[in-house]
Amino acid sequence: MRQEPVTHEMLEAILGAIDEGIHVVDAKGVTIYYNHVAAKLDGLSVEEVMGHHLLEVFPSLNVETSTLLRVIENGDPIYHQHQRYTNKKGNQVITVNTTLPIRVDGQLVGAVEVAKDISKVKELSEKLVDLQAQIAQKTQMPGKKKQGSKGESGAKYRFTDLISQSRKMEELKQMGEKAAQTPSPILIMGETGTGKELVVQSIHNASPRSNAAFIAQNCAALPTTLLEGILFGTTKGSFTGAEDRPGLFELADGGTLFLDEINSMPLELQAKLLRVIQESRVRRVGGMQETTIDVRIIAALNEDPQLAVRENRLRSDLFYRLNVVAIPIPPLRERKEDIPILIHHFIQKFNYLFGKLVTGVSKEAEAIILQHEWPGNVRELEHTIEAAMNLVEGDRIERDDLPFYLQQVRPVNQTSIPTLPQFEDNMSLPDAVKRVEEEMIRTALAQTDGNIMQAAKQLGIPRQTLQYKLSKLDS
Repeated sequence: MRQEPVTHEMLEAILGAIDEGIHVVDAKGVTIYYNHVAAKLDGLSVEEVMGHHLLEVFPSLNVETSTLLRVIENGDPIYHQHQRYTNKKGNQVITVNTTLPIRVDGQLVGAVEVAKDISKVKELSEKLVDLQAQIAQKTQMPGKKKQGSKGESGAKYRFTDLISQSRKMEELKQMGEKAAQTPSPILIMGETGTGKELVVQSIHNASPRSNAAFIAQNCAALPTTLLEGILFGTTKGSFTGAEDRPGLFELADGGTLFLDEINSMPLELQAKLLRVIQESRVRRVGGMQETTIDVRIIAALNEDPQLAVRENRLRSDLFYRLNVVAIPIPPLRERKEDIPILIHHFIQKFNYLFGKLVTGVSKEAEAIILQHEWPGNVRELEHTIEAAMNLVEGDRIERDDLPFYLQQVRPVNQTSIPTLPQFEDNMSLPDAVKRVEEEMIRTALAQTDGNIMQAAKQLGIPRQTLQYKLSKLDS
């Protein structure tokens, strides 16, 4: 089949369907393509921009601040660059741009820019900081007595909320309670879903800082340019639209600041974080004055920190400073003795939420749950029990109530593995195989109370095949 060439109309339709702002200029900076998403971001119409020079439409920009003009000027691509500008109507626009040069036969003929709007993210982040500031003010009011209820500081969990009976988790609790009594930095290491923030909140509530602010920030949740202002604060006039606003370090003064996914923080911000930890002083973005702070830093990451250092996602000097107290959280697959008590806890939780009276799980369902490796850890187990609680009809969760991917698991445990039969001397291989097969069939039938369908399912063979083999046994 002969392939039709891409027409100009097809190309415009493709670019117009992309859900990000696309702006293309020629070598002189005149707009030659501008999609509807870019127009919406800028608060302009396509007609107001097409055929006009960038600086005519965006007078607040210049060659230094416009990513498109910079690429035209030097021919170098720009990736994930923060840009803040005012459009022709006086509205402020905040975007993260990737801008690439366009070359034809080696000659620079223009540039294309893909822009993501982060104005709403910034607005929500600032509202979150304001809310955290209110919490901090309430917890640091003069004469305020030590909190008697959970959650007033922003941390609601305590070590008694950690549901476990394994030796590994009991050792973790003991280590956390000891570390809580000092101001040293702590590094929490654990896979996704192991409950890192629950442990961190427990440390805060067991510490002398329990009546002060607890503030948590996921470092992967915000673009670099926003994260810096959120952490360190901003000074009015430091950039367009900037206001005097304290950062999380200032808001957490006297309390605990939890930085999750620290390995997602850009390396340049990691250097600033290291300085704050070492000097206990913070300077707002665009400011000159430093403020002394007293903050307990707890950081967490979901990978081996040594690997993160080797692959340049975590500064080695920051790692050594944070690693004063290292608390690894074992994955659920390494503490399966905790699974039964966790199952009971989650069943009680969803009994209350769903108005049910489920008492437990069947032996078959429990065997499957215990055999699973739980890559999503405790969070995956909780979601599994929640899913089963939506379907269960009796007082026990059965195999068929579990998510489909778990229903495919064939439980393997000591009760389902038959004892090997005795073999006579000089027995042939076919006879030995036949004897093992007979023993497995008898065991499966015994475990399923003679149910042919369930026995066949346990053996992993069709029902008709099992019936045929049974007829041969009886003959």
